[in-house]
Amino acid sequence: MTAQVDHLIVVAASLDQGIHWCEATLGITPGPGGEHPLMGTHNRLFSVASTAFPRAYFEIIAIQPGVTPARPPGKHRWFDMDDPLLQSRVSKEGPQLIHFVASVPGVVSAVKVLANQGLDRGAVVPASRQTAGGLLSWRITVRDDGQRLFYGTLPTLIQWGEAGEDPARATHPLDAMPDSGVTLEALQVRHPRPESLQAAHAAIGLTGVGVSRGTPNLVATLNTPRGLVTLESKGV
Repeated sequence: MTAQVDHLIVVAASLDQGIHWCEATLGITPGPGGEHPLMGTHNRLFSVASTAFPRAYFEIIAIQPGVTPARPPGKHRWFDMDDPLLQSRVSKEGPQLIHFVASVPGVVSAVKVLANQGLDRGAVVPASRQTAGGLLSWRITVRDDGQRLFYGTLPTLIQWGEAGEDPARATHPLDAMPDSGVTLEALQVRHPRPESLQAAHAAIGLTGVGVSRGTPNLVATLNTPRGLVTLESKGV
């Protein structure tokens, strides 16, 4: 099992808020994204690929106004986006780094590996969105309660492509993204139970993400047109 950092997730109260935040904080305008009918969300994206994280991109995501998720009643949106405390925080304080996603060559197997450690990463849910180049498909872990786990420091798992498709041949969002001028230089997580978190990362073969003991936090260091910028989740 070999996992790698796939993308960072910043939640915004609206995409307009997210765009303005990105321009002010990182010095770029995010590229196009799309809509997720299953979750009632939409996004804007840009590459943050670097030597250390060669397949990484950045997602600014928000609940899409007026859209009812196609997800069955009682099942929450991904990434804790239905959490009223999270929504209140981003409304009052602005967009917030909350989580990251790791890609794996076999998402079903990775879920079983975590389950053996007593961690319920959630069901493997097929999802898709329309792009200028056609339909982009993936399978992603989403718990019924939408929780991220470990305050967002245990990644959600994703496998690009449809079931049965060779992951090496699957279309990835980064394939259509130009250089943004922003690169991810480091990603670190802190948690009061670092041993459990390290074991989970090791079980899925995730490397390059520093784990240490402390107050829950996800820390991303980005090289941007405005210089080095550090984003933190601060336990949200």
